[in-house]
Amino acid sequence: MHEIKEIEERLILVGVQEDDSYDVEESLDELEELAETAGAEAVGRLVQKREKIHPVTYIGKGKIEELKDLVWETDATGVACDDELSPVQLKNLEQELDCKVIDRTLLILDIFAARARSSEGKIQVELAQLKYRAAHLVGVNQSLSRLGGGIGTRGPGEKKLEIDRRRIRERISQLKRELSEIRQHRELIREKRKKKNVKIAALVGYSSAGKSSILNLLTEADVLVDAKLFSTLDTTTRALKLPSGQTVYLTDTVGFIRKLPHHLIEAFKSTLEEVTYADIIVHVVDASHPQMEVKMQTVYDTLRQLGVEDQPVITLFNKMDKLPDAGRMRDFRADETIRTSAKTGQGMEEFQYALEELLRKDQIYIERLYPYEKGGLIQLIRQEGELLSEEYKAEGIAVKAYVPRSIYGKL
Repeated sequence: MHEIKEIEERLILVGVQEDDSYDVEESLDELEELAETAGAEAVGRLVQKREKIHPVTYIGKGKIEELKDLVWETDATGVACDDELSPVQLKNLEQELDCKVIDRTLLILDIFAARARSSEGKIQVELAQLKYRAAHLVGVNQSLSRLGGGIGTRGPGEKKLEIDRRRIRERISQLKRELSEIRQHRELIREKRKKKNVKIAALVGYSSAGKSSILNLLTEADVLVDAKLFSTLDTTTRALKLPSGQTVYLTDTVGFIRKLPHHLIEAFKSTLEEVTYADIIVHVVDASHPQMEVKMQTVYDTLRQLGVEDQPVITLFNKMDKLPDAGRMRDFRADETIRTSAKTGQGMEEFQYALEELLRKDQIYIERLYPYEKGGLIQLIRQEGELLSEEYKAEGIAVKAYVPRSIYGKL
């Protein structure tokens, strides 16, 4: 029997340096990681310094000739550009290079298509892909029909080659209706949580910062963890019982990344809304990464896009096991910063105490003496608040506790 192996795509990475404040090489390093996650090999890279990206061909004519030679020398099967290309740029580059051309957005969409597991995740990915293809119909269709597979064709791509704009619009409308139903379901769940005074702490951060590892360590959630980008797409929520007896729900969310396509932010709004409605934001940072501060800024920029600006923030400088001699680390936008390691467990106890302190800020401290016939109120405090002490006396039960404002009137 003959083994049939899938041909690995060999890509040349192309970027444009528009000003000195932006390091295109670092961005290409990330693009290479994205390519590897999608199952391709980066066999070369080309950078052009320009005041502005070429509106017609992305890079200038001289660099296109240089790129042609590089494609031939490396036996590359395609080119990956570090920005989202317009339909005109995509079409012209393919004609000039006579090979497959993909952009950063299509690469990320491809990874999302491969990693979506839940029905909601699959709907969101398909919606983002169709929106992209609606805007890039001519260029993408030429690329996909010529190569017949590979990066950019996962998910609905292969089925959509011959679909015209009208049918794509119809499918987009259908997917939006399905997501609207999911959103309504989420809102009902949130209302129930609100009535029960359930507190949510959303784990956010750059992709591969270690959010899922922390969730697994604290709650035994068994969420997939690997070193590749975007290992987690679907939201996972698990209960965490704090040392005081209070329960907070930790929610793991999709990782952020530089130049996260607006199609994805729009499509994943129902998932990312979990962050919007969270009581506490837990910003997980890969402290071992040389571009840590750039990644932190990307996370805050994305949160601002989502309208998340007022919630209290705990920043976890994670992977400290890789930095035994690390200096001082700061995040001036956070209410609390903690050094952690999901691998060794460092900082996890301190993190839980920090969660308790932030939850207490929204609670009222009470000292009460309840007659025995009102013992049911003690149970309410146990369920909804933090019971610090109870002392049984002849005249009743002496209680010290922190209670949510929502039940204070009942007590």
